[in-house]
Amino acid sequence: MQLAFSTLGVPGLPIPDVVRLTAETGYHGVELRAHQEEPVHPGIGAEERARVVAEFKAAGVEVLTVAGYVRSAAAGPDEPALHDLRELLRLAHDLGAANVRVFPGGGDLAAAEADAIAARRLGAAAPYATDLGVRLLLETHDSHRTGADVARVVGPVGHIGVGAIWDVMHPWLGGEDPSATYAALAPYLGYVQVKDIASAEDTTPLPLGEGVLPLAECVELLSREGWDGWLCWEYEKRWYPQAAELPGLLAPGRDHLLRLLSEAA
Repeated sequence: MQLAFSTLGVPGLPIPDVVRLTAETGYHGVELRAHQEEPVHPGIGAEERARVVAEFKAAGVEVLTVAGYVRSAAAGPDEPALHDLRELLRLAHDLGAANVRVFPGGGDLAAAEADAIAARRLGAAAPYATDLGVRLLLETHDSHRTGADVARVVGPVGHIGVGAIWDVMHPWLGGEDPSATYAALAPYLGYVQVKDIASAEDTTPLPLGEGVLPLAECVELLSREGWDGWLCWEYEKRWYPQAAELPGLLAPGRDHLLRLLSEAA
């Protein structure tokens, strides 16, 4: 398995510093948060995109994902969501990223209606994603926090251009066992987001291995099943400014994941 981290943990950090930090701490890639307050987002032009590509290429660091904020299951007309999906897909293509992350965001709707909206939008965008060599990945999050929830959307889409991200926190908060999450998402799984928290009531990010999330169980399960994709540490510093700074935690976090992988082998 290859290791990445999300720039959600280093909000606003310039790309040269992100690249240097990744290389220095032994990670293979990054999940780039694509938001207007970050240096990389759909509004940047061709010249800036080329500079970002050159920075990562020179360091041998991969851009795993462009992490967008499209709410694929949200109420409202389809076209604004589809426009934003296309913009994110073009950005990912230009950066050489394999994936675009999307959220569900259908909490104001009945589950069946939210499922149908998300499946319709993702299905409509899937051929364009495939043409660009990029995959749309729906994250276990908010209205669709379990693997079973996400599979209800991704399964009916039935397109190689649409898959899933397993964020280990949300299914756990939803009471779903890791084995059940994996079983639901295995046919669609793009990669796994790892993290740690103090409790279900306190989701402030912690260093990996210092909280309650079943990271060892998840890694052991993935290894046993022969899954060899990416593990990406999503440390939610942007939403928890009181949390410890991520840069000093990255190397110990990498070592913790490597230990789990070694023990699972």
